[in-house]
Amino acid sequence: MEFLKWRAEDGVAIVTINRPPANALAQQLIRELDELMTEVEHNNDVRVVLLHGEGRFFSAGADIKEFTDVSSEQQAVNLAENGQAVFDRLESFPKPVIAAIHGAALGGGLELAMSCHIRYVAEDAKLGLPELNLGIIPGFGGTQRLPRYVGLAKAAEMIFTGEPISGAEAVQWGLANKAVPQEELLPQALELAKKIAKKSPVSLKAAIHALQYSKKSFEEGIKAEAEQFGIVFNSEDAKEGIQAFIEKRQPTFSGK
Repeated sequence: MEFLKWRAEDGVAIVTINRPPANALAQQLIRELDELMTEVEHNNDVRVVLLHGEGRFFSAGADIKEFTDVSSEQQAVNLAENGQAVFDRLESFPKPVIAAIHGAALGGGLELAMSCHIRYVAEDAKLGLPELNLGIIPGFGGTQRLPRYVGLAKAAEMIFTGEPISGAEAVQWGLANKAVPQEELLPQALELAKKIAKKSPVSLKAAIHALQYSKKSFEEGIKAEAEQFGIVFNSEDAKEGIQAFIEKRQPTFSGK
């Protein structure tokens, strides 16, 4: 892969966006992300994914130079739908995905971060959707995901003005889970990832599946939760977890 690299550590795939200077999301990078998800999903040694950026930024957004190659309305639709498909896959990925955001997550960079399950941010990071400054709108899910986290009014303000918020503000608004000094960002995010990696892969997958239904009706969500509860309850991991609790020891989950 040209723009993404990864390594495994204690059950965590540490994925680095490596396209200096701004880690702009070229179409090639998005294709690599799709390929990487396939690789990581089938790697039984990986239970959690930690995504971060090399250098000064998480990702400062899409590669604007590529926009000059888009010459028709249908090409623009295709561009948006391709990015949306990959980010939708990331959001429903069966292994937890944590974004560690420093510097800036702007435009497509924030849309990528919002597709992850958990976001840790540097306190002074900048998060925003500045697409209207270019005369366009967010196209990789930003208009749909941002209101889920910050509410419709704040999302409208951020999108209409294009002005970013800080990492600390992102936590206040519910867009990020935790804000820390930049030097502590990756260590703390990795600590969280390793803690989650000790859980049962079976139950993690089921929890992610059930959480996706929170976007739908309560009735659909409750039904999906019950179905997933039944699936995991019959797993070897559930038997191990319950027995370990009774025996007052740490469980050893096999992922079965």
